Amino acid sequence: QVQLVESGGGLVQAGGSLRLSCAASGSIFRLNRMGWYRQAPGKQRELVAAITNAGITNYADSVKGRFTISRDNAKNTVYLQMNNLQPEDTAVYYCNCVQMYREYWGQGTQVTVSS
Repeated sequence: QVQLVESGGGLVQAGGSLRLSCAASGSIFRLNRMGWYRQAPGKQRELVAAITNAGITNYADSVKGRFTISRDNAKNTVYLQMNNLQPEDTAVYYCNCVQMYREYWGQGTQVTVSS
């Protein structure tokens, strides 16, 4: 089993920045893809950004140019730097990782952007 613990959410004004962190622990052999998803009230969970263990990234169109995903393989940690946040970015953000074809989720961290 892999456990994921997120941190760094909070309340910020529009145009502000936040940095989310997600640390993986437990039975870690080789984490493959790590990523961030978000779910706003009344909406489906959606992919925000993901990164492979080789450093290849992909982003949702809505966050390109504003968010940056990175990872520290030595620390089994993935980060999401979020700049120029907008009210529509308000959601619960979930960390996700894949190992040995199994998917794991964090408990989520709330990000609220006020206008």
